[in-house]
Parts: sequence; structure tokens; C-alpha cells
Amino acid sequence: MHILSKIIPHPSDIIFHYFPELSKNEMKERVLDSFALYKEWNEKINLISRKDIDSFFEKHFLHSLSIARFLKFVPGTVVLDVGTGGGFPGIPLAIFFPEVKFHLVDSIAKKVMVVQDVATRLHLSNVKVECVRSEILTEKYDFVMSRAVAPASDLIAWNQKNISKTNRNEVPNGFLLLKGGDLIKEMAAVGKKKQIISLTDYFNTPFFAEDKKLVYVRA
Repeated sequence: MHILSKIIPHPSDIIFHYFPELSKNEMKERVLDSFALYKEWNEKINLISRKDIDSFFEKHFLHSLSIARFLKFVPGTVVLDVGTGGGFPGIPLAIFFPEVKFHLVDSIAKKVMVVQDVATRLHLSNVKVECVRSEILTEKYDFVMSRAVAPASDLIAWNQKNISKTNRNEVPNGFLLLKGGDLIKEMAAVGKKKQIISLTDYFNTPFFAEDKKLVYVRA
């Protein structure tokens, strides 16, 4: 038995264990309500793997929040979530950073419909959801993030033009990419300054020991 399984009796408690800030009333309600909403939608649309829905808090919510361990966005930061899918990492981060603006985009209309409903019912006024390909966007962002969407070199090529040249966070503007597996070849194709963080540096659970990484690429 893993050590955390002895001290975390409920699946959602893993979130509050690593992010006690989220145990505040309104934030805690949003964390818990997010699971109920995704479970409701997952019965209509296979948004999250059926076998993963019971691991929602660890494999989706906590995984998304790993970005918050690397960087605490200052209020007013603007972030683009490319290929948001079911709303990850955007929705969990929007709950954690209510004073940061998140633009969640995806080219698949039914996914965008779900994410919009989740954001609306969670009263996330800092979230904008849009069915569009990021390549055609003209807005400027401090950071562009994604979770297992496309090779890093492609994401950078598509979205480099959207990165603001004005830095407001302690980490310079750039890309925040949640990745898995062997990244040697993929990262070799990225001709920019980068940092690869193993998520076992942040979270002590078996899921994150499966080559889960956060890649930061400076714009």
C-alpha cells in the first residue's frame, strides 16, 4: 500500500493534501462540484476514459495543478490552454487562480460545449471557452499551456506569435507543457531554452512516477 493511501481516505483529499489553499469554502466546493459535473457529462459523452473517472482527482485535477507548483501566476496573468479537451489543465488552474484569466480553446465542438457548461456552472468568471484552432488567434498571452496535445516544436511554432513580450511573473513568458514518456527526441527539436521537471518532485503517488513531466520553454 502506498503511503498516501493510508492518510488520504477520500479521492478528493489528495487535492487538499497537496494544495491546502483549496480547502477554503468556495474553492473546496468548486473542486468537489467539478467531479460531479464531469461525472454527469461523462455518462453522455466519453470525455474522460471510463476507467479513469474514479481517478479524476489524481490523474486530471492534480495533474493539471502541477503547473501551480512550478509557478504561482500573479493576478492579471493571461494564459492560453491549447487543445483543452475536457478543460485540463485550464479548469483546475482557474479554480486555483481566480484572479488569472484563462482562455481555453479546442477544435472539437462537443468538448468545448462541455467545458463551457462546467465553467458556467462552477461560476468561473475568469474563464473564456472557444471552439477555435489556436493558430488563428491574435490575442497576446503570458503563457501558453497544453496537456499531451502535440509535439512541443509544433505547439511553439503555432503559438509563438501569441506570447506577450512583457513579463509580469517571476518566470519569463513561455510555454508550459504537461508531457509523458521519453522526451529526448521531442525536446531535441525544440531550439529554445527549456526546463524539464519530473512531477515526482511535486507529488508522491504511483501515477506521477510514470514518466510524467512538466516542460517549461522560454519564449
